[in-house]
Amino acid sequence: MSETIRGEGVDSESIPRNPETHPTPPACFEVSEAQAGQRLDQVLVRLCPGHSRTRLADLIRRGQVVLVGRPAEPSQRVARGETIEIRFDPVTEVRLEPEPLDLSIVYEDSDLIVIDKPPGLVVHPGAGHTHGTLLNGLLHRYPELVRMPRGGLVHRLDKDTSGLLIVARSERAHETLTRELALRKVRRTYVALIMGEPIAGRRIEAPIGRHPKNRLKQAVAPGGKPADTEFRILERFSGLSWIEVHLGTGRTHQIRVHLAHIGYGLVGDPLYGPRANLRKGMNPKVREALRSFPRQALHAIRLELHHPGTGELQSWESPLPRDLTSLLALLRADRVARNSGRGAGA
Repeated sequence: MSETIRGEGVDSESIPRNPETHPTPPACFEVSEAQAGQRLDQVLVRLCPGHSRTRLADLIRRGQVVLVGRPAEPSQRVARGETIEIRFDPVTEVRLEPEPLDLSIVYEDSDLIVIDKPPGLVVHPGAGHTHGTLLNGLLHRYPELVRMPRGGLVHRLDKDTSGLLIVARSERAHETLTRELALRKVRRTYVALIMGEPIAGRRIEAPIGRHPKNRLKQAVAPGGKPADTEFRILERFSGLSWIEVHLGTGRTHQIRVHLAHIGYGLVGDPLYGPRANLRKGMNPKVREALRSFPRQALHAIRLELHHPGTGELQSWESPLPRDLTSLLALLRADRVARNSGRGAGA
């Protein structure tokens, strides 16, 4: 799961734009013998596979589809040799410089891209981040994304959250994946290191909205959007737990907000995590490692979805980044030392 669509997902903020509008030349097609006698709207779906049925229907409704020189109707039957002219909406380009970035591409085809995002990489531009973002790199590698809603981003991960992220390459894929996310049909799995030792995993259902006093934060709030998060415990350490998290919804900072709300903030979280809440008697090496961990200990480890083009169920996994692997190794060594009766490194 990626921390929901905004860094964490479907609820994602739109990409800041400096729009520049360019006229788009009409696309012209001649009706083939095989297409003759079919409804116009059905023919358009086959002629324009990169565009959604909804968008094509809207173009017809607005008179931007012309059949034999006249605005057409969706149910109109076409005849062999007739000319269909489609005038798509002007292209609004994101005025960003495409920049070569070393992106870790886990999967790609004509419909979607799955990226393994490292910690520290901003997904899309905003205040203070106009260069060096994931979107800059995507536009360099896939120039056609400039024509996609939000540059193809279906959801996002926070700057310091690592792991798997979906990017749509076609309008059909963007519409399908956004809908599937909203219907909770895309399974996003995270792992996280939290402060505290819950007795067991649980489901958290609490609405999330903007923090009333700090505009940089989100909070559980009565008037917020419905949100639910579920977690289970994978490993226990002294005063810490390694957990697996599944997102039901995609709200800004959802995982971080929900876990902090029930008293188990993420290690290293600068906004919500209890950095100073370290137990007395803790191994000094462990204490220092926790205090100096440079980001929220959150990783989008697994992604499962039905491919928007084929319907096939596909899944991908991302290996843990080095910083989390090293921290876990230290915690496991400390646990072994404690169980053997000597506090390693103490």
